[in-house]
Amino acid sequence: MRIVLYEPEIPWNTGNIGRTCVAAGAALHLIKPLGFRIGGKEIRRAGLDYWSKLRLHVHDSFPDFLSSLPEGASVLAFSTKAKPSFRDAPYREDSYLIFGGESCGLPEAALRRYSQSLFRIPQTSAVRSLNLSTAAALVLYEGLRRVGQDPQ
Repeated sequence: MRIVLYEPEIPWNTGNIGRTCVAAGAALHLIKPLGFRIGGKEIRRAGLDYWSKLRLHVHDSFPDFLSSLPEGASVLAFSTKAKPSFRDAPYREDSYLIFGGESCGLPEAALRRYSQSLFRIPQTSAVRSLNLSTAAALVLYEGLRRVGQDPQ
């Protein structure tokens, strides 16, 4: 599986997600613009010494990311604006799990494009959303559980 971050803003979240990807055997795709430098100390600190083991792909734009997808790719998008639960997503071993930036989520274009594969993590109304690194970890490990794939 692959985690995709659309215009992530906070290096610590991306570093944590990178570490989670290494632990789970997943790749990480970042869609620019980024709110930090890839080689910055904050991302290295959050990713610890695992960052060098990360299968990282950086895309210059959303269209650039879309053009990199193989035909028939499984793209599952996650947003607080969705109705169905992430538990009901049709995960595949090769799924791309896409999340929006911390302050604004996925853009309208992505929400429209993936309206039939848009899911949310259920939560109380006491918070607007979960931390991005928490949400990505929950979704990734649920996907791995659903396809019967434990990290090795």
